[in-house]
Amino acid sequence: MKISCLRTDLVSAISNVSRAVSSKASIPALEGVLIKAYDNNLNISGYNLEIGITTDVEATVRQEGEIVLSARLFLEIIRKLPEEIVTMETDDRMVTYITCGQVDYQIVGMPSVEYPDLPTFQQTDGITVNAGILKDMIRRTVYAVSDNTAKPIYTGSLYEIADGMLHIVAIDGFRMAIRSENVDSESKTTFVVPGKTQLEVLKLLTEDDHMVDIIVGQRHITFKIDSYSVISRLIEGTFLDYRATVPSTAKTELVINTRKMIDSVERMSLLNSERVQSPVRCKFKENEIRLSCASAVGRANDVISVPIIGESVEIGFNNRYMLEALKNTDTDEVKMVLNGPVSPIVIKPVKGDSFLCIVVPVRLSNEN
Repeated sequence: MKISCLRTDLVSAISNVSRAVSSKASIPALEGVLIKAYDNNLNISGYNLEIGITTDVEATVRQEGEIVLSARLFLEIIRKLPEEIVTMETDDRMVTYITCGQVDYQIVGMPSVEYPDLPTFQQTDGITVNAGILKDMIRRTVYAVSDNTAKPIYTGSLYEIADGMLHIVAIDGFRMAIRSENVDSESKTTFVVPGKTQLEVLKLLTEDDHMVDIIVGQRHITFKIDSYSVISRLIEGTFLDYRATVPSTAKTELVINTRKMIDSVERMSLLNSERVQSPVRCKFKENEIRLSCASAVGRANDVISVPIIGESVEIGFNNRYMLEALKNTDTDEVKMVLNGPVSPIVIKPVKGDSFLCIVVPVRLSNEN
């Protein structure tokens, strides 16, 4: 293999692809990136047996070939090179010569046959989504993905496509986040994408008008984002009927300024830490919300004046779960719906149904 290309293109490609590389693997090749040079194109891949990221870099290919190089070392070398044009050449002993200006390196690689094949699969369905919309949908739901591997299905988000709508749903047993957008698709399908995969996709997505192709197979999925492809397994299993968990009644309703509610909960949160966790107590009564938090380090109280429709209610919640739900709405005001002290707290837009968040309450002990 003998190629030359721009250093900035190479740094960007290796930085992104390296996120799918194993830091410690039983197969040494998985700690490297696979480099293939063909037809004036440099294809770079990283794969950890769960997620694979590949991309193409424009290059002048004088001699075609393939090699696996240590991802960490290769990236550090390319980052430190002094000039823009990088030349790479590999000999029969798997030694790669990297030259840039007056700087040259010789590093030992591995044959490409030692690198596991990335998954290939037959497409069963697919959808094309605006990159900015997909980024917003993932960002505002992935926080609610579970990290409990005892129930693997909830370590991913449900993607549901039906009636020209895409819904992304994340549940971890303590809260739920739903994001919905119109899409140009006649498909009707559901699949569960691992949270880790979505975080990698999120890093590659931009907020522009580029389109992202989502290619779905029976057990795998590919996100095609500009010159990158993110390949991942899907999570198999039965996802909760999330619609059945949304309360159909509304005993107490209010519309509140999102920032005001965030600020107040954050003030209560000052008494909590990793070691000290106490719920925030909320009393919705007579057109005001009375918030309080009592922990081993002290007590805090706050009052927000807001019109309340319906019954008075006292409810407790985990401050972090409530803050994450509120911060991942995108409206100045939200509607909060309550159905008593032990029913989930529903947060949704004042108009429309673009999002819905649920926070499961915490049972409160009697105050002294």
